[in-house]
Amino acid sequence: MARPRQFDETTAIEAAAAVFRQRGYNATSVDHLVEATGVHRGSLYGAFGSKHGLFARVLEHVADDRDDAGRLDILLIALLELAPEDERLRARARAVIQDLGTSPDQLGRRLLARAGLPDIDNGGTP
Repeated sequence: MARPRQFDETTAIEAAAAVFRQRGYNATSVDHLVEATGVHRGSLYGAFGSKHGLFARVLEHVADDRDDAGRLDILLIALLELAPEDERLRARARAVIQDLGTSPDQLGRRLLARAGLPDIDNGGTP
């Protein structure tokens, strides 16, 4: 018989989302996720299957996120780091973009802001 979960899944997903937003997918290790969520490695694997599985849940979670910057950050990470090689994640990212009415302009502006160039279209400097 499986033991009941000793952590709040939504809280863990939100903590993982913050790590992925800060570090990106490839630079985030399971150790980073364990530290940020406070959930033991075995429990993370038991609940989400893998780092990839946890990221997929983060992507699902941001579909309900009211924080536009946070949602766009996760979408950009999905598109830049995972979607080129992962058909299922690419399809899910596309669905989230379409469901939320996210425009290419919004994604581009957020990409520039993450790079420290938020006002490049105005000819300004950061």
